Amino acid sequence: MNASLTKVRRHWYWARTQGIGRLIEEDDLNPATRARRALHKRRWRREHGVEPGTATPVFLLGLQRSGTNMIVRGLEEAPEFEVHNENDGAAFEDFRLRPLPDIAAIVAASQHRFVLFKPLCDSHIAHRLLDELGAGSPGRAIWAYRSVDGRVSSALAKFGDVNLRVLREIAAGGGRGRWQAQSLSNQNVELIRRFDWAAMTPASGAALFWYVRNSLFFELGLDRRPDVALVSYDAFVVDPDARMRALCSILGFPWSPRLAAHVEARPSSGGRRRSDIDPVIRQRCDMLQERLDAAAGA
Repeated sequence: MNASLTKVRRHWYWARTQGIGRLIEEDDLNPATRARRALHKRRWRREHGVEPGTATPVFLLGLQRSGTNMIVRGLEEAPEFEVHNENDGAAFEDFRLRPLPDIAAIVAASQHRFVLFKPLCDSHIAHRLLDELGAGSPGRAIWAYRSVDGRVSSALAKFGDVNLRVLREIAAGGGRGRWQAQSLSNQNVELIRRFDWAAMTPASGAALFWYVRNSLFFELGLDRRPDVALVSYDAFVVDPDARMRALCSILGFPWSPRLAAHVEARPSSGGRRRSDIDPVIRQRCDMLQERLDAAAGA
């Protein structure tokens, strides 16, 4: 199917199921907001723009429905950032990052201090993005994660049973060309194969996908890299200013209250209703959640 037609159908479904207002907000489709931001960035380039070839690439990684749009919206308010989201055809094709030379060329041409990309479907090549891009300045990465219950609820509302169907295909020995199957450890492939997929619920499928995808943060050794920041969505929404200030410090640019102004602080999600998840998957997810929280200082 034509990629443009696929995108139109996908957006039509999301608008129908979640409302046009939510779609405009999530995909940054408000023309007034985009125009204001573009004018602000154009003025910044004129007065403070850096020499082409010196910008720092920043890659926002992790799993869909983990608060990545929230982080993008905040950083996009900073004029130091040039942002390429997943719907940007210059950097992405059908949500996959274009070849590294194309991405390097975008970074080399930028007059902003940072060039942000959100290649969630390519999170499994984080080490290549950081080590092989060949940009003028060393890259940085942000890995965002969300509690398994929060992510399961959001993913089911947005994507339905997609995670279930993909993992069922992988369990049957197929889907090797899918991005969801890339860099899976042998242990996680065996874990996926252990379950009765005829009886698996969409919630359990979404939870298992949360587990295998977020496991990559440790399996790829990203927890040992000083150029990778781990960000907890749940901790972020409890204290947006403090968490955005910390992220700015890691990336190395000034914090401003407007960077977190779009996030409404809310109580801890500790009392969130727990999803009905297979007990084996639940145990794995809870253990990984503790490990992620410890690494993020959440």
